[in-house]
Amino acid sequence: MRLAIGIGSVGSGCPDIHDDVRYVQAGEALGIDYAWSAEAWGRDAVSPIAYLAAVTNRIKLGTGIMQVTARVPVMTAMTALTLANLSNDRFVLGLGVSGPQVVEGLHGVPFQPALTRLKETVAIVRQAFNGEKIHHQGKVYELPRAGGEGKSLRLDHVARPDLPIFFATLAPRSLRYTGEVADGWLGTSFSPDFPGAHFEHLRAGAASAGRSMEHIETQTAVTVAIGEDVDALVDSLRPGVAFQLGAMGSSTTNFYNEAFQRAGYQDDALAVQGLWRAGRRDDAAKRVPQDLVLKYGLIGDDAMIKQRIALYRDAGITCLNLRIRGADVDERIRRLERAVEIISAVQ
Repeated sequence: MRLAIGIGSVGSGCPDIHDDVRYVQAGEALGIDYAWSAEAWGRDAVSPIAYLAAVTNRIKLGTGIMQVTARVPVMTAMTALTLANLSNDRFVLGLGVSGPQVVEGLHGVPFQPALTRLKETVAIVRQAFNGEKIHHQGKVYELPRAGGEGKSLRLDHVARPDLPIFFATLAPRSLRYTGEVADGWLGTSFSPDFPGAHFEHLRAGAASAGRSMEHIETQTAVTVAIGEDVDALVDSLRPGVAFQLGAMGSSTTNFYNEAFQRAGYQDDALAVQGLWRAGRRDDAAKRVPQDLVLKYGLIGDDAMIKQRIALYRDAGITCLNLRIRGADVDERIRRLERAVEIISAVQ
């Protein structure tokens, strides 16, 4: 099983980007396969990758994710091709639709039609990667612009048709599309105890395109918290889960919350969301069940974590994206070293 780490996520506990650089370099030395740069309402995903390309040698570097509403598709393609060149073809393009609060609140773009926008972006980006003249007539994008003075152009880049594209998707239709065309999936809110909540749709999409799950790198984020006092570990993680259930989306559109509901936690997910949106954040955190926390990460003593790793592997996950927090970067690195030690003993 491959391993990944991420930087730049909101509330990651490591606000200094130079600390994140150290963290990625330490991860590379430990044999971590991927480093993903987040983009929400803090850093952009691209700038850290460009810098990391110069100070790392082996680790694959990916955007986790570039928001498709924050850039026009051709700029996304130009950026990806440039990063692939800078990194000696270690770059992975991660794309996602984000959510309505960020898209409409920060970018001033209507969130819908989110999936259509993603599909059209990918179609245009693929043309660019293939070295083709770019031409697209869609519902969201029209290239060249009708009635204007433009013409179809080919990017002045070496073609890279094999540059991998991963999607961060959660909703059923988006998961099916991921199964149809993506090289990889960047999963969240995934539990190996309830793999069907995501994989049912990924598999259906893959089958409709004549593919199998073996064509898709399946990664998922996993919170890592190692220790003997399980109750204390769970309590420390409850506020983050409550934030995910209550704040990662609007009152009507929260893909994270819906994913937990599909796994059987409908009552819990809606109750936590309701408390959060009512401003009762402490109560929302307390309402998160221990079982929910434990089934969505690597939490507990060595034996518990080894058992969970086997479950992820058997469920079909090919890469674990380790989410590790610490008081400072040195503590994060020590905890990452410990996690890699335990995981290596299982494989």
